[in-house]
Amino acid sequence: MSTVSWITARGLFGRRRFLLLLPLPVLLLTLAILSRSLGVDPGEWGPAVLVGLGLAVVLPVVALIVGTGVLGAEIDDGTVVHILTKPLPRWQIILPKLAVAAGVTAVTVAVPLYVAGVLAHSVRLGVALAVAASIGSLAYCAFFVALSLLTRRPVLLGLVYVLIWEGLLGNFVSGTKVLSIQQYVIALADRIAPTEMLATNVSVPVASVMSALIAVGFTALAVDRLRSFSVAGETS
Repeated sequence: MSTVSWITARGLFGRRRFLLLLPLPVLLLTLAILSRSLGVDPGEWGPAVLVGLGLAVVLPVVALIVGTGVLGAEIDDGTVVHILTKPLPRWQIILPKLAVAAGVTAVTVAVPLYVAGVLAHSVRLGVALAVAASIGSLAYCAFFVALSLLTRRPVLLGLVYVLIWEGLLGNFVSGTKVLSIQQYVIALADRIAPTEMLATNVSVPVASVMSALIAVGFTALAVDRLRSFSVAGETS
């Protein structure tokens, strides 16, 4: 498993798509620092920066870039054949790749969210956002890794989920929030550090159970889907 993890990390950091991870976290930090330095009331910029940008855009988009890249790129360029020819159970391929994806996403997103949370309110809020974002990273990445094995256009479908389902419908149709990873993250962060900046109708038990079900369910789906791939990298 360590070899697969190393190959995945090296491939991820060696691709140009890794550069796509930097602008959004930098923007998040910049806005938080500027707002704090200019003396803007945290109640005015906090929800927009922490939730509207951080949890609604930065977290899912970074997870989408990383989650679809750890395996999807290998399928696209044909290098997945080298992995499939190794005598490894498919779960020993999926789990290390998911661990790398979730770890990279968590670090990339949790650090700026922590800093922004401290600037907006307190260390407790910063920790809450970092912890919740790390849990969300695992759920998002499991979903996007599975998506990269289910379709040839995982990025497009992932954007549909993030922008349409969580973004558009989530603001107008309350029922969609029960199936929104973004709302789970907000609920968990609010439980750790209650604040008016974080608001959702999803309860903590629902957020916890659904986050676990999504992470486990889509990981199992990815393992099962990879089993259907032949050595040529095509589904049988």
